[in-house]
Amino acid sequence: MSRRHPTVAEDEIRGTAQGTAPVPLSVLDLVTVGAGRTAGDALRTSVAIARLTESRGFHRYWVAEHHSMPGVASSSPAVILAHLAAHTSRIRLGSGGVMLPNHAPLVIAEQFGTLEALAPGRIDLGLGRAPGTDGATAAALRRSDRLREGADDFPEQLMELTRFLDDDFPDGHPYRRIHAVPGPVQATSPGGVQSPHRPPVWLLGSSGFSAQLAGSLGLPFAFAHHFSAQNTVPALDLYRESFRPSAALDEPYALIGVSALATDDEKEARRQVRAAALSMIRLRTGRPGLVPTPEEAEAHEFSPMEEEFARSWNANVIHGTADEVRAGLDDLHKRTGADELMLTGNAHSGDVRLRSYELVADAYGLPAAAAAS
Repeated sequence: MSRRHPTVAEDEIRGTAQGTAPVPLSVLDLVTVGAGRTAGDALRTSVAIARLTESRGFHRYWVAEHHSMPGVASSSPAVILAHLAAHTSRIRLGSGGVMLPNHAPLVIAEQFGTLEALAPGRIDLGLGRAPGTDGATAAALRRSDRLREGADDFPEQLMELTRFLDDDFPDGHPYRRIHAVPGPVQATSPGGVQSPHRPPVWLLGSSGFSAQLAGSLGLPFAFAHHFSAQNTVPALDLYRESFRPSAALDEPYALIGVSALATDDEKEARRQVRAAALSMIRLRTGRPGLVPTPEEAEAHEFSPMEEEFARSWNANVIHGTADEVRAGLDDLHKRTGADELMLTGNAHSGDVRLRSYELVADAYGLPAAAAAS
């Protein structure tokens, strides 16, 4: 039985800059839950942001996988992406990312094959090798405490997932007769018709490992500048030096995740990011919770160590008025040469996050908002 290998078009990876933005702008959503709000509130905010950013010409909208964090409601990216697909019509949707060692590759291939069927030509599959949580939760997810082994097996897991997506295990392989459905096998069944495309695979990272692997495989690369800023330029350099052309890409393509929050008033931006820093302090010290309000952060007595952490953390958050955020993003692009900027705005209020993307769009003269689909 002959098989058609699904393809990934390069224009499904590369975006086009809009307005005066130096590169395409995109969104990374952690589906943050603020104190006094519910997960349902956070998910409704995600829909509102996806619809707004689609109407303003943002290129893609990714959801990150996290677990056992009360203030982050993105434990199931595939479920959230299916919901967002029903409320949008153009913007690319994807995972930023799915943590591959937490899941069987076949399950991911089935989930993203389903998403591709729901939103043809709009789905990205971003993959990471970190657990997206603490060690105990990762062990519960994987039903194993051998967490290092899962990370070390990442290249093999990636190869297995890719073969499921392409339905091209070789003869004699134990998985040769196993098929990810929806997927390419449907095109080879009697009377079958199936899209020849599949979601492009991206590798995500915060160090050099995934950068080098993505380059050697000719895959697009997404770097977590928002929490590993000191490694951004070395990782991007390594990716570009390691790059080998592939069926997906002729030349490197790298985006970076950027913490950015624009408000109408500079003082309000400082209040918002200080509250977000307090949330991160609690997470890093084993006390994860909902994102506190700015008022709670103002009333909190920061210890000298907490004060230093907040200062250091917020040094890598581009925040302020729309003009200040635009200038910060422009400078970051010049320093890194990133092909795309993916903005993540962490704030207690969904309205503040929504307004931030609107202000950034206005600052760059992105297309005026059209009627939501």
